[in-house]
Amino acid sequence: MYLYPKWIRVWHVLNAAAFLILIVTGLSMQYTDKENASYVVGFAKAVRWHNFAAFVLILNYIFFVTGNLLTNNGRFYRISRKGFVLNLKKQFKFYSMGMFKGEKHPFPVTEERKFNPLQKITYVLAMYVAMPLLIISGIGLLLPEITITTIFGISGLVLTDVFHITMGFFLSIFMIIHIYTCTLGSRPTSLFRGIITGYHVSEDE
Repeated sequence: MYLYPKWIRVWHVLNAAAFLILIVTGLSMQYTDKENASYVVGFAKAVRWHNFAAFVLILNYIFFVTGNLLTNNGRFYRISRKGFVLNLKKQFKFYSMGMFKGEKHPFPVTEERKFNPLQKITYVLAMYVAMPLLIISGIGLLLPEITITTIFGISGLVLTDVFHITMGFFLSIFMIIHIYTCTLGSRPTSLFRGIITGYHVSEDE
C-alpha cells in the first residue's frame, strides 16, 4: 500500500534530523557553561546549531500542518469517540502481551487506517499539543522581551525554560518509543524501508 507520499517522507526525514540536532545541542547547552570547552558540542556552537535546527523545525511543522489541511493525510489524525477507550485497551493488550504470543494485530494498517488507536492518540498529542508548546516556549526563550516578566512571583523566563525542557523531554521519549515501534512491522526494517519507498508492507507479506 502506498501510504507515505513524497511530502510526508521529506517532512519526516527533516523532522527527525532537526530533532536529533536539537536534542544533542540542547543537552550541550544544559550541561556546558560558556567557560567550559564542551560537553558534546561547544556552548557557542551548540547555541547556533540549536537555533538553526529550531528554525528548520518550525518551517517543517508549518509544512506538516498545511499538508494535513490540504491533503487526505489529515484524516489519519481525526479521533472518533465511538469505541475509542475499548480500542485503546485492545491495542495496549496487544503491545503488552498479544504480540509476544504471535497474535494478529487487532488494527492492521489499511488505506483508511494508517495508525492504530494508541499511535493515533500519541501522535495527536505529540504533533498537535507538545510540538506547538515546544515551539512557542522556544520562541519565548529566543525573544525574552516578549516573555511575561513574572508569573506568581516566579520569573517568566525561568518558567518558560522549564516548560521548554519538559516538552523537549517528552518529545524525546516519544521519539525513542516511535523508533522502537517502527521495528514491529512484518520485519524489523520494513517500516523504515516504507518511509523511503512510500509503500507499507503488511504483516502477512
